[in-house]
Amino acid sequence: MKKFFLLSMFVSMALTVLNAQEVKTTVDNTDGPKIAFAQQEHDYGTIQKGGDGNCEFTFTNNGNEPLILSNVKASCGCTVPTWTKEPVMPGKNGTIKVRYNTNNVGGINKTITVTSNAVDNPRIVLKIKGQVVNSNN
Repeated sequence: MKKFFLLSMFVSMALTVLNAQEVKTTVDNTDGPKIAFAQQEHDYGTIQKGGDGNCEFTFTNNGNEPLILSNVKASCGCTVPTWTKEPVMPGKNGTIKVRYNTNNVGGINKTITVTSNAVDNPRIVLKIKGQVVNSNN
């Protein structure tokens, strides 16, 4: 009888632990804002000095709560981002516009770090690359 009681307790505890793990799995799939970018890298290719250094990254809120970008920061002062400041509602799009100073001749290899309240990936790094050449060459 003592063995039966101990076995019953063990099985009961094991089922409780398994049930708790199932609940945790459900909790991991939390609701909230979710950010998804159409692309995370822009390649300017080869552009002339003083050429158009503008590009745009589009994102969608695939979650079920408003998405807020709290900060968008470039890796250096030659890259200036502007972004959607108001909350992006579920299913709606927002943009991050980037202007690179094309008066700097040479390679472009810069990053833009996006910080948001997204539940799945609150920090995303966007990249711009390319080559600025002097038009006199």
